Amino acid sequence: MGKVPPPALGHGNPEIALPMVEAHFDRGVFLPAQGIWLDSKKSKSLAFVSHAHSDHTARHDTTVATPATIDLMRLRMGPLKGTLIPLAFGEARDFGSFSIRLIPAGHVLGSAQCLIVSEAGTLLYTGDFKLRKGATSGAAEFCRARTLIMETTFGLPKYVFPPDAEVIAAILDFCRAALAENEVPVLLAYSLGKAQEVLHALTQAGIATMPHPSISRLLPAYERAGFLFPGLADWEPSAASGHVVVCPPNARGPLDVIPRMRTAVITGWALDSSTVYRSQCEAAFPLSDHAGYDDLLRHVENVSPDRVLTLHGFAQEFARDLRVRGIEAWALTGPNQLDLPLF
Repeated sequence: MGKVPPPALGHGNPEIALPMVEAHFDRGVFLPAQGIWLDSKKSKSLAFVSHAHSDHTARHDTTVATPATIDLMRLRMGPLKGTLIPLAFGEARDFGSFSIRLIPAGHVLGSAQCLIVSEAGTLLYTGDFKLRKGATSGAAEFCRARTLIMETTFGLPKYVFPPDAEVIAAILDFCRAALAENEVPVLLAYSLGKAQEVLHALTQAGIATMPHPSISRLLPAYERAGFLFPGLADWEPSAASGHVVVCPPNARGPLDVIPRMRTAVITGWALDSSTVYRSQCEAAFPLSDHAGYDDLLRHVENVSPDRVLTLHGFAQEFARDLRVRGIEAWALTGPNQLDLPLF
C-alpha cells in the first residue's frame, strides 16, 4: 500500500500542524478516516467512481458517481447491484463525517473530480482529467483544496499536446486522402472517450463512418446526454469501402477482410515518435483525453493546495518537479526519493 510522509506544518504558525486528510493507495485511493475508496479496482463497501473506464470501475456495495458515468457503467458492465448514488455536478451529499461534491474533470463523458470536505481538511481528487475542452466531454473546472490528489499520466515536460483542433484537422486530412485513393481509413481509438471525439469530428465533416460495436453500444448514453452522431453505418468490415472505420486498438482482427486500408492510432502517446511503429500503423495522432504536463502544472496552480499527491504515469517525476518549485508533493504510487540539499 502506497504511503506518503506526514503532512508539513501549517503555513501560519510553524508550531501548529493543520489537519490534512490521510490517504493511501492499494489498487485505488483509500481515505481511512472517511472510510471511502476513490477509483478502486476491487469491490468495496463505499467508493467514488470518477468515470467509466474499466481500470477505474468495480462492482461496489455503494457507488458514488455522476448519472452519465452510472449510465455508461451499465452499458459496459451490465446490471449494477448495490446502492447507486448519482450526483450531478455541483451537488453535495453529506455522509456524516464528511461530504462529497463533484465537479467536471473533462476526461470523458460524465467524468468527475471529487471534493471531500471533513474535519481533517479538504481534499480534491481528480481521477483522470483534461483541461482542454473536448467536443463530447466538456471542460474541467477546479476548486480550492488543502490536499490535491491528481493523476499524472503525462507528467514529463516533453508531453505538451498541440491544440485539439489542429490534431482533428490532421485526422480528417488523413481520412480524406485515404478515401480519395480508394483505401479504407482505419482509426484506432479507445471505445469510450476518444472514439466519440473522432466520431463527432467525422460526422460533423459529413464523412461516412463505421464504428465498432464496442463503440456503438455506448452511444445511447451520449445521446441521452445530448450528443448525436447521425448517419453511422452498421458494423460490417466487408462493406467498409467508402467509410472511415473506427475501432479499439485491440479489435483489429476482423479488419483482415478489408483489402486496402490505411491505419492510424489516436493516442496521447503519439508524441513519442516510436508509437507509430509500435502500433504498426501508417500514422499516429496525439489526441488525448488526459492533461499534458503544462495543464498538470496549471491545475496545481489553480487549486493552490498545501500538499499534492500524485498517481499513475510519471507520478514520482512530477512530484519531484513540484518540490523543486517549492510545493510539497509526494507520489502515492512508487517510492519517493527525498530531495536532500547538499551544503
